[in-house]
Formats: sequence, structure tokens, C-alpha cells
Amino acid sequence: MINFFKKKENKNSDIDSFSKVASLLIHIAKIDQVYTDKEKEIIEKTIVELGAEKENLENIIKNAEKNENDSNQILDFTKEVKNMNEIDKEKIIEALWTVVYSDGNSDMYEESLMRRLTGLLYLDKKKVGDIKAKVKEKLNK
Repeated sequence: MINFFKKKENKNSDIDSFSKVASLLIHIAKIDQVYTDKEKEIIEKTIVELGAEKENLENIIKNAEKNENDSNQILDFTKEVKNMNEIDKEKIIEALWTVVYSDGNSDMYEESLMRRLTGLLYLDKKKVGDIKAKVKEKLNK
């Protein structure tokens, strides 16, 4: 997978960047008031696929959980994703939908957040809908 974070001089910057993306994924996982191990596994897998080093994964997730818990808005989390290329944005959207449907369905809060994220991340609604359908089909197999 393409590493969407450019080489940075400081590894802590990488960890912070990955943590912001993970915080967004954790936020959608928690929006239905249930944060499962299955959702956490999906988030960890996504962060590694995006280029995080496995030895930093525990620290990234710990930081992301703290950031998500301490935050009252998602704008800080979306800034990191907003500036990514389209391929990486699509990977994040696919991961978000996978988290949403990991329990077999979506509720109105999850659907509402995904609609908000589509606008905040400057994404094409049709593309997001196509990704949603792809995830639903994959999970129903």
C-alpha cells in the first residue's frame, strides 16, 4: 500500500499523523456506543496498510484513543485525511465503512457521520456510495 505520509524527519510526527487517522476511525467505531475488538482490528490493519510500522502500532492506537476521547470535534482528525491523494482517501473511506458494517448494520448516527465526512473530505458522493456498496457486498459473502 502507498505510504501517504511523506518522509518526515521526526518519527513522532509520523506517529501523530497516523494517530489522527486512527482517531477518525475510532470515532466512527464509538459513535454507536460500542467499540469492539473486531473494530479495533480493522483500524489496526488499516493503519498498517497505510504505512505505519507495526512496532509503532500500539503507541499509535493508544494516542488515537486518547485523542478521540479528549476531542469534542472531528475537524482535527479530518485535516490529515483531507490533504491526502484520492487513492488513500478511498482506502480510509473503505475502512470507515468496514468499521460501520462490522456489526452487520449501520445506525442513523453512523450514516449521518459518513455523510458529514463526505463533505468535510471533499469526496464525490457517488464514489463514497460505490465504496459503501463494495464493503456491504464483501461483508455479506
